[in-house]
This record gives sequence, C-alpha cells and structure tokens, in this order.
Amino acid sequence: MTSDAQIVDPFVGLPDDEVEPVIPLPAIPGHDAGRNGLPKRSQLTQLQRAVVDSSAIADVGLRTAIASVVAGAVLPSVVRGALNRSASKRERQGLEFYAEVAQHQNSELSFPAPVSLPDVRVRRADPLTEYIAKGHVDVISFPSSFQPLNPSMRDRWSSYSRNNIAWAQHWRHDDGPRPTLCLIHGFMGSAYLFNGLFFSLPWFFHMGYDVLLYTLPFHGRRAEKSSPFSGYGYFANGLTGFAESMAHAIHDFRSIVDWLCHNGVDRIALTGMSLGGYTSALAASVDDRLQAVIPNVPVVNPESTFDDWWPASKLVAATRTISGVSREASRAASAYHSPLNYTPKVPKDRRLIITGLGDRLAPPEQAEALWEHWDRCKLHWFPGNHILHVSQPAYLRRMNRFLRPLMFD
Repeated sequence: MTSDAQIVDPFVGLPDDEVEPVIPLPAIPGHDAGRNGLPKRSQLTQLQRAVVDSSAIADVGLRTAIASVVAGAVLPSVVRGALNRSASKRERQGLEFYAEVAQHQNSELSFPAPVSLPDVRVRRADPLTEYIAKGHVDVISFPSSFQPLNPSMRDRWSSYSRNNIAWAQHWRHDDGPRPTLCLIHGFMGSAYLFNGLFFSLPWFFHMGYDVLLYTLPFHGRRAEKSSPFSGYGYFANGLTGFAESMAHAIHDFRSIVDWLCHNGVDRIALTGMSLGGYTSALAASVDDRLQAVIPNVPVVNPESTFDDWWPASKLVAATRTISGVSREASRAASAYHSPLNYTPKVPKDRRLIITGLGDRLAPPEQAEALWEHWDRCKLHWFPGNHILHVSQPAYLRRMNRFLRPLMFD
C-alpha cells in the first residue's frame, strides 16, 4: 500500500497547487491500493477507521433518501405493469432484447457511434460562472441524433423533446484549444455550479486544462417539464428505460468528443462521479479517443446495488415479479450497460479509479470489481463516503499527477 505522501508531486511548493475544497474537510489522507486491492480494516489507522465508520453510518441515511426518490420514479412503471398486461410483456421482451445484445460483449454493437457531427449552438455563459472559472465559459447545446437500439422504445424516446437536446458547459482558454478534462455528474446532481466547485474545476482550469461539464439525459435542462426532479426520467421508464438512458448518455457524449476533436482538441480525459462514474467507465469501453479515464465512486453492477437500496429494492423486485422476469434474467439484461461486460479501449496505464471506503451508495466493492476487470489498474481510496470526500484535495492532486504527463507531455 503506497502512501499518497510518498509519491513525488511535481507541483508541491507551487502556490497554485493548493486545492481549497468548498467544504473544509479533515486532512485524513487516503492511499493508492496495494497489489491485493483495497485495505482490510485492520490495516487502517485508528483515526481512519473512525472516519470510515462514521461516514458509512451517515451514508446509509443518504442512501435511503436517494433510494426513496428512485422508488418514486420507478413506481409509475410498476403500476402500469400491474394494470396493463401488455406493458409488463413489453418490459419483459425489452429485457430479453438487452440480454441478447449483451451476450455478444461487443461495445460497437451495443453502442453505435454517431454518424454525423452535431450541429452545436454556442452561447456565452453568465458572468458569475466566468468569475468563478476566471476564464471564458460557453454553454453548448445540440439536437441529439440518438435513436434507441431497441426499436420498441423509439416512439417513446422521440416524444421527449427536452431530453433530445444535449447540453454541456465548456470552459476554454483564449489561446486554445487545450487538453480537455470532461466531467459527468451524478444522479440528480447536474448543476454546473455545484460540480465546478465540488471538483475544484477552477483549479484544474488554472493548471492548464480546458474543462467540459456534460449534462446526462433527463437531467437539468434535459428534464421534461412534467419531471418532478432532475434525473426522474432515468428510472421512470422501467429497467428498459434505464438501459436506453445509459445508451443515450454514451451516444451524446461521443457526439461531444466528435465536436471537440473537430475543433482541434487532441487530448480528452474523462472523469465522473457516481452515475457519472458508471457512465465514464462505460465510455472507456466504447471510445478509444479518450486519453485517460477516472471513474469516481462508481457503481458498475447496478443490479446488486438496487437490491441494497431500500425502498427502491422492493419496487425493482415488484417490477421483476409483475413482468415475469427472474433476477438472473434481469442481471443478464443489465450487463448490456455495465462496463464489466466489455473490454476497455483505454489502455491500462491510463485508467484510475477513486473510491470511498465509507461509501454505502456505491460501495467500494463496486470500484474493486471494476479494478479487477480493468487488470488491476491504478486505484485510489479515501476514508470518506459518497458525498463527504475526506481529504479530497489529496486525491485531486493525485488526479493531476496521473493526468498531467498524459495530457501535456
């Protein structure tokens, strides 16, 4: 197990190396994982154990709250299935469709590339955003060219007018284009301001990166007017809808990569948190143009995660029962959008995973499963939970040390 303090940091001693988190957090460092993966409890210091335990307790409450929100989104599809036999049949047939596609373990078949360059509209961001970034910031949007892989979902998807416009925020230097760090937010966490501050993106921008914040489907401005909250649409269409939401996320992000490359960006790295971590890990299995990928507190096996998310777990189980789908069949279908089902296209030395030992929304076992699948690439842990990223400045500097030679050398 290698201590973060033992790694030579080329930026130590420079004033701009000081990362100031939005919420002051205790400086209890994490470490890179050793050859055997994440540390056992006995390997932690007494203080680290205390922080991990308290973080885990707090995260259980947060997990229940988020699971309740997910349950509210899933409920309409459960009711439709219970009252309408044809709806439950469509759900079952849809899951069979994704399970069959997943069996090929072919990311090009599962996630076809966009066939044309997006027609991007660019407008200047608000003054507050530019003040925080201390640079030029644009808001970009374009009509999505995505079509669901499953033909039975296409009419429904075409009706989502707001969701079918892709959005992102682009921080760029005037002497650009520069190597670009892309960020994908988590479930319900699409606000650009929050993500920019939480991940100290002004610091990365000051260190020389251009920055792009990508909005996932059904979030932020992509949420339909009838949506009770940002992200509602991800789960409102059952498990088949979740599969297509993931495919839509990958498709539109690849369109953004197309646009960046067309505009002269030759090095693109991707990171994402939670659902964004899941999406970034999947993108690394689909697009070989990514210079590096850093999933942060990712879920990689949603089927097992949903089973732990009470009360959402009860409604997911009810969906399976009503549709006549076994847990095994549901797991086979969810492999369609799991990065564990595909060979990564980003080389091993360009992959870094970050996880919190006290995380109970995306337990560290999920990150470790991705680490095993990714040939035991770099893995860094901190002693906090899903939201409370204890000693976050240390792992942000770890990210920069990892990215710098890949992006600028």
